Amino acid sequence: MIRVRDCFAEGPWQKQGQATGVKLANGNADTGEGKGAKSTLASSVYHQLREDLLRGALETEGKLRVEWVVSRYGAGASPVREALNRLAAEGLLGRHDQRGFFLMPVSAAELEELTRTRCWLEERALRESIAHRTAEWEEQLVLALHRLARAERRQSDDPATNNPEWETLHRAFHRALISACRSHWLIGFCDQLSDQASRYRLISQRGPGSERDDLAEHRTIAERTLDGDADAAVEALLSHYRLTAEMCMARFNQGYDPRAGSGKAPRARK
Repeated sequence: MIRVRDCFAEGPWQKQGQATGVKLANGNADTGEGKGAKSTLASSVYHQLREDLLRGALETEGKLRVEWVVSRYGAGASPVREALNRLAAEGLLGRHDQRGFFLMPVSAAELEELTRTRCWLEERALRESIAHRTAEWEEQLVLALHRLARAERRQSDDPATNNPEWETLHRAFHRALISACRSHWLIGFCDQLSDQASRYRLISQRGPGSERDDLAEHRTIAERTLDGDADAAVEALLSHYRLTAEMCMARFNQGYDPRAGSGKAPRARK
């Protein structure tokens, strides 16, 4: 059995390259971008816009005019509409008939439902992963934690902003936890909820009292998972998610303004 403490000792799993993706239980590499994604302009706009949405770079409750997206991402109207429709299908954007796209609003009620649903699904996924554990899965989990521990959480030139590399590795760690559950459907649903939760996680980091030892939380989750103690592992994981929700609720109670994004979409010129 692999222990978390082994992740800081030299091991064969640390020599598998620097890719940030994790392997699923079936052995296929996963980078979090989906299989068979075509390298098209629409895909490029989709990935750039998706990243901006998840890292809170845009206003969180306003219209996304096609003209503005065209100008920002340097693409034509057709690939932009394709990207926007794809994001709307994933629930990251809203869409009004004949009125275009808008960024989904954040709210305390939505956060409560999201957290409850995510806890339900990820509890099942984690229990299934532990039940179907393999040596390879354990190695991938240790490697994911090791990489996360080595990454700087914040941007060196902007301490208020998360490091994009850390965000990628954070997602990889949580994916590794459930990757042996033997259900691509369950993993897909968990991924979708993770995307939605990331917006609230960013809100939870703002304002006084937002500091936490998240690395210690991740280590505890990994330790209990690798020990095969499903009940303790689930308790640690759900406590991790619920603490984020509580901190975000505190921001709402302090009068957090969801429209105060760092990249407000201006009105398109006529």
